[in-house]
Parts: sequence; structure tokens; C-alpha cells
Amino acid sequence: MTIATEKNPPVKLPNEPVITPQIVAEHGLAPDEYERLLKIMGRSPTMVELGIFSAMWSEHCSYKSSKVWLKKLPTKAPWVIQGPGENAGVIDIGDGQAAIFKMESHNHPSYIEPYQGAATGVGGIMRDVFTMGARPVANLNALRFGDPSHPKTRHLVSGVVAGIGGYGNCMGIPTVGGETNFHAAYNGNILVNAMTVGIAPTDRIFYAAAAGVGNPLVYVGSKTGRDGIHGATMASTEFSEDSEEKRPTVQVGDPFVEKLLLEACLELMATDAIVAIQDMGAAGLTSSSFEMAAKGGLGVVVELDKVPMREQGMNPYELMLSESQERMLIVLKPGREDLARTIFEKWELDFAIIGRLTDTERMVLTWHGDTVGNIPIPPLVTEAPVYERPWTLTPLPAVLVASQVPAPKDWNASLLALMGCPDLASKAWIWHQYDHLIMGNTAIRPQDGDAALVRVPSSAEGTGHKGLAMTSDCTPRYVQAHPETGGRQAVAEAWRNITATGATPLAVTDNMNFGNPQKPEIMGQFAGAIMGMAEACKVLEFPVVSGNVSLYNETEGRPILPTPTIGAVGVIHDIAKAVGSRLTQAGLAVILVGETQGWLGQSLYLREACGREDGAPPPVDLAVERRNGDFVRSQIDASRLSACHDLSDGGLLVALAEMCIAGGTGAEIALPSTDVPSHAFLYGEDQARYLVATGMPDDVLAAAKAAGVPAVLLGYSGGAALVVKGLVSLDLGDIKATHEAWLPTYMNTAE
Repeated sequence: MTIATEKNPPVKLPNEPVITPQIVAEHGLAPDEYERLLKIMGRSPTMVELGIFSAMWSEHCSYKSSKVWLKKLPTKAPWVIQGPGENAGVIDIGDGQAAIFKMESHNHPSYIEPYQGAATGVGGIMRDVFTMGARPVANLNALRFGDPSHPKTRHLVSGVVAGIGGYGNCMGIPTVGGETNFHAAYNGNILVNAMTVGIAPTDRIFYAAAAGVGNPLVYVGSKTGRDGIHGATMASTEFSEDSEEKRPTVQVGDPFVEKLLLEACLELMATDAIVAIQDMGAAGLTSSSFEMAAKGGLGVVVELDKVPMREQGMNPYELMLSESQERMLIVLKPGREDLARTIFEKWELDFAIIGRLTDTERMVLTWHGDTVGNIPIPPLVTEAPVYERPWTLTPLPAVLVASQVPAPKDWNASLLALMGCPDLASKAWIWHQYDHLIMGNTAIRPQDGDAALVRVPSSAEGTGHKGLAMTSDCTPRYVQAHPETGGRQAVAEAWRNITATGATPLAVTDNMNFGNPQKPEIMGQFAGAIMGMAEACKVLEFPVVSGNVSLYNETEGRPILPTPTIGAVGVIHDIAKAVGSRLTQAGLAVILVGETQGWLGQSLYLREACGREDGAPPPVDLAVERRNGDFVRSQIDASRLSACHDLSDGGLLVALAEMCIAGGTGAEIALPSTDVPSHAFLYGEDQARYLVATGMPDDVLAAAKAAGVPAVLLGYSGGAALVVKGLVSLDLGDIKATHEAWLPTYMNTAE
């Protein structure tokens, strides 16, 4: 244990309380963690020092329960420039360009105050990306709400969607993709996972490690207020009946200020003035100043009375722990202060030199000349709690066979019920509130493909216009049933989504949303999901380059479904070859790629038609995923496919219905000769499968046979109906009306 020594011990401020066990507990520190703090400090802390330890050792900032497991994820590949550990991950996408991206949660704040919680989640993740020198080009979000019949669900949907749209639209960044699910397990704890993707030159990427003793520490952006104090600590605890009282811990955002901050930072980044830069996110000035100094192996002096304040009477504790939005901390080269000040004042932003770097490896805080905090930096990292929590793996449930699941009595009604259920119903009501076309580079829009596709500006001459494909995905019911399979499937489906556009999947960002890690069964869910994810990322050459962990997603002891959301990015080097999932012309052959065994365990058909959530989830054979996906991508690259859709929730029949109504063209198919019962063939959720539409069926089928990939011709596109011979015959207008009706009807229904 490192024991601190200090030449300049802090003074206590007037009216500063004596630190009691109750105050320690209110700061989220366990008794043994506080004892660890005392040994590091060699004395009792001041309140501001206690607040700093509380924030930095919170689950949200320290990853103390998840760190040992996260190390099992593969993070390297030749195209990875920066993996986990920075503000965002960075990958090389060719032509001297890098994609910079990350996903992060704002779950607890969004439940307490849905508009501001969601809005500031979007703002925070965009700062993570542009602090590294990237101009954001797209946002995505993954949303999980409670049962639609729960009295709070409609209010939460309305507020969260408005917050995401309000912030992203004002920033001028398109929101191009995501997902929205409903389940009673999220009644008391919704999930709001936000993802941003940006582009930067590979030779102009900025990092957070401070350097240069004596270099100035500069605060830029908005003034600091009292909003968001203890936000990181609040995000590291379960909810209880008094959750509404936590509103003061939710930040308040201003997207117009963030837009100014983005432009000012990028303008400064075009000069040689910046040594290091870090956004003030969770734990605000505490985490940003501490992390910059720690990564650089330096110390820092922060003169807190020089911090721009928007409220009267603020004290050092509030200034260090406020999570006010739209703020950055920058280490400048000596002599560049006036240049930087001129840029930020031009953009009407605050600019203040609030400190300097030192060689002491200590964080020294002053207030009107008095030292009010003096903390050794290295042991705050090296002696931080790391827990290997007890864990119990979830056993694999019994496999359901098709004979245990009744077939539909009315096939037409069964398809309409699925197409209109909350999980599968059109989310156009949501994404129409997002500007998904701003900037003019959105090539595949929401509901037009399995992944969004964004044109990359300034591609090298003569190479065609390349595009970035991006998606987010997870099937929480699979993870709940068997976390290892569910984690494997989440990665595989994200990989399939990227592949289905014709892009090559390159890297993953994750958002690990789980319950209380102190419960062995919850920790086992986390462990199992990581095991499955790690295996899938390795086999699919799909490294994890950034991410976020959100634990304690419980209310009064009731956990959410384990939800390891996977955000993914890929590249297609000629965007002209990309395909969406829309079936837009008649006469195309509809081919099923991949093997169908009719897996109905944990399927949406089982839940929606039979009212059951049981059985083992569909197995994921990663070698087969790789083989089938590589084949599909080769056919897109050869310009043989007109449309492609991966098969997931609802199985084959739902996927075909989605393709038909998206493109306005019907299809008639017949079931191939098979031992699989019709309802299992059409509604089973077997993995590693795609539906493709092609005008060159002989070539595609011959190529599949040569590659050892199962493929079967089902029928052809055309007409204004969806027909499965002998089973289903539905006008596309009826399917589309049902598909589009549920969410607007639900949101427009009086409380």
C-alpha cells in the first residue's frame, strides 16, 4: 500500500462537516474501501478529497467489478489504431482516414429525467469522439423500455426520443440507426445506450495523456453549475422508491453550446497548440484532470477559484464533482494561450487557465490561495478496488423441439400479430423525430437495411466513394436464457448486419448493461456474456476497441434483462456496390442462405403467439457464421445481389415481410422439401442465415455450392401480396398498415 506524503496539507473550509460513516456510505464507499483511502492518504480526507475518491472509485468510473472480465475481450488487429483506454476507439479505414467511435449508457439519468438524461447522453458520447479530433458523422442509439402497459413507459419513450432528437438535430449530426425493444424487466430501469461515429485524419488524432511540466491547464466551454453532482455515483447504485429525489444528479445539456464547442475544438486542433485534451464527462473536472495527469505520469495543480461558474456561492466540492455539460480540459503548449483564447472567444465560449502540470504526481487543489485538496495520483489507480465477484453461470435450458410449440391456427393472423408487436412494429415514429439525412451522406437509412451506411467525405481520388456501415444489436432474451450463447449471438448478429450491406465488419464497441454484480447469478450473466462475446470477436476478427459498463440496473432488487449491446462499424470501399434490404422490383429470385433447423426456443413467435419465454436460445456456430457471411459479402461485391436481409427476430417469414413492405414489392415463395415443420421453418430463429434477392440465381446458387454454403431458391418477387403457397396470402398494404400502426397508436393514446 502506498502511503502519501505531502508538504502542503489541505485546510478545511468553513462549515465543512466531520466525515462520519454515514457520509462515507452516502458517497458509495464501502467501509473497507474507506480504510483503503485512509491508508493512501495517511490522514482523514477533506470533503472534496472524499468526493474525488467516491467518484473515481465508483463502479461507473473504475470498472471495479468488471475489469477482470473485460480483459478477456480481444482488442487488437492490424487496423486498430487505438483500443480501449482512451475516450473512444480508433480504426484505420484507409486513404489516411480513421473512424473513431464509442457507445455509452445514460440509463439511470434517463429514467429519472428522460429528456435531459437522453439528451446529455448523446452530448457526452459526441464529446468522447470529437475530443480525439474527429468530426462526428453519425449517431445511433439502442433503447429498452418497460412493458407498454406500465404507467411510466409512454412518458419515458416520449421524453427519451425527444431528448435524443433534440440534441442530435441541433448539433447537425444525423441519427441513422439503432433499435428499440420493450419488456417488463425494464419497467423500473430503462436503457439508453448512445453511439457516435466520427472521421479524422490518421495523423491528426488527439489523446488524453498530459505532457510537459509547467504546461498550462485550460478549461473551455460552458460555465460550471450544480447539475450532475454525484452523477457517476448515482449511476453505480440500484434504484429504490426515492429515485425521483435524484433529479439534481441529472445533467442539463445545451446542444447549441456543444456545436460551438465542437467547431472551436476542431479549429484549435488544426493548429499545433494542443498537447492533450479530455472532455469532462462522468465525474466532471475530477475525472478529466485526474485521468490526464495519470496517463502522463504527472501531477497537476488546479486553481478552483478560476473555474468559470454560472451559480453563486459554489464551493470546491461542487466544482470538482459537477457534471455540467459542454466542457473540455486542454493541456496547451507554452505560448499558445493567446491563440487558443482567441479561437474560443470567437465562438463565444468560456476560456480560463485554471492550473498547470507538475512533476509531483499529486493532484493539488487550491481555493483563493489555500490548498483544499492534496491527493497522490498513482495509488488512486494502483490501489483502486478491483473485485473478483463470486459468479454462477446460467445453465443452458432444455431444448424446445418444434412439436412442443403449436403451429398457427390462422397463418395470416399470426404474421400480422408478429409484424405489429411492440418489438417488431415499425419504429418510424421514433426515427422520424431524428434528422437522419442532415449532412447529406446517409446512403442507407433506418429500416432500409440491416445497418446504416454513411458516405465518407474526401475519399482518395480514383478509388470510388467508400462508406461506413454501422449498427447496434443485442437480443436480451437470448442472454437471459443463456448468457454465453446470447453474448456470442449479439456479436454475430452485429457482424451479419454489417455484412448484409456489403461492408467488411472491422470493430466493435460494447455497452454492458447488467444488474447488481454483488449477486452471483448476475455476475455470472456478465461473465457468460463476456465469454461468448470474446469467442465471437476472435473467430470473426472483430475486436472490441471501446465500450462502457453499466451495472446496478435494478429497482428494488428486480434486475433488467442482461443486455450487452454491441455497436459495430465496417467499411465498404465502393459504396455503389452496397445493398439494402428493400425488395424494389419484380422478377428477382428470393434465395435463403444458411441452414434452417427450425429453432423456436426463445423466439418471438413463441412469446407473441404462445405467451411463453422458455427453451434454449438458438446455437451460434461461429465458423458457419464466418463462412456464410463471407460468401454473402462476396456476392454483393460481385454485384449479383439486389437486396439482402439477415434473419433474426421472427425468422424467415418476418424478414421476407419486412423486405416486401420496405420496397413495395410482393413475393411468392414455397417451402422447400424438408423435415422441418412449416411453423418452425418460417418462424424459427436459426442463426447465420440471410435472405437475398438476385437477378442471377444460377450464378449465386452455383457459387454457394462451390463455397459449401447451404442455399435454396424459395420463389420470386412480384405483385402486391406476400404469398407462401398453401399457408399465407396477405396484401402488402394490410401488412404495412399493421406494421406501422402500433407505435403511433400507442403514443397517441391518452394516459
